[in-house]
Amino acid sequence: MNHHPPLPTVAILGLGIIGSQAASHIAAAGYPSVTWSRSRRERPDFEPDAGVAADKAEIIVCYLKDVKAVRETFESIKPFLGPGKTFINHATVDYETTDYLVNECAQINCAFLNAPFTGSKIAAGNASLVYYAGGEEELINRLHPFLEATSNQIMRVSSPLAATILKLTTNLITASTVQALAEGLSINIAHGISAETYLAAIDPNACASPLIEMKGPAMAQGDYDPHFSLSNMLKDARYMIDLAERAGLETPGIENTASQMQKRNDLGEGESDFSILFRQFSKE
Repeated sequence: MNHHPPLPTVAILGLGIIGSQAASHIAAAGYPSVTWSRSRRERPDFEPDAGVAADKAEIIVCYLKDVKAVRETFESIKPFLGPGKTFINHATVDYETTDYLVNECAQINCAFLNAPFTGSKIAAGNASLVYYAGGEEELINRLHPFLEATSNQIMRVSSPLAATILKLTTNLITASTVQALAEGLSINIAHGISAETYLAAIDPNACASPLIEMKGPAMAQGDYDPHFSLSNMLKDARYMIDLAERAGLETPGIENTASQMQKRNDLGEGESDFSILFRQFSKE
């Protein structure tokens, strides 16, 4: 009779659009789990103290919103990390914070995997996120079955920092595409050409993409239910610009898009989908 070793206990830190759905998939896969977020949630597995949550778990996964949240939370749980523990960062962070997590985990002999993801609300709901996994090969091999609970592809990359750079620079294309789509849509509408006609013209063109297929109709209908919030894309844009500056590069395209996102954010639209960029052309 084969006896499988018990699955490790998992602490899920961050219960936003992605983290809450990931937590459900992890539990459904049979992993004993505990959850924590900065705002209290009515869940039977919720633990109001991040340190207690981390202490209970062998694998600690982070789906927090930004650099500030990741650093503050990591500092609070650090006394409960060490040998036998694994910290997985799924949050999109900057160059400096990636370096910080690598060094901090190394100092306390805690295994570390940096695995930011591509995919938004729908992919999280379907457990079809794609992880850019940067860490030691043996660690990725060991964690592969666990990562599969929330994803349908695990792309191995050369280092934790490479994972961050790849995630940010793919988001650069996403943000820039939606800004370009907002401009094109607005020009067409201003000249009396319907959104439907413009989107139909894009469909056979080389510029067509699943992103445009998803965002175009939503923008035309004024549907800004968040799949990826404006505030999240704005903070990622700041991290992208920082990466470019570190390399001595000028990136006027994303700088302009970030400026437009900042204006919408200042108008109180930060928790709407980032496709609300379309509103910059509104006459209202």
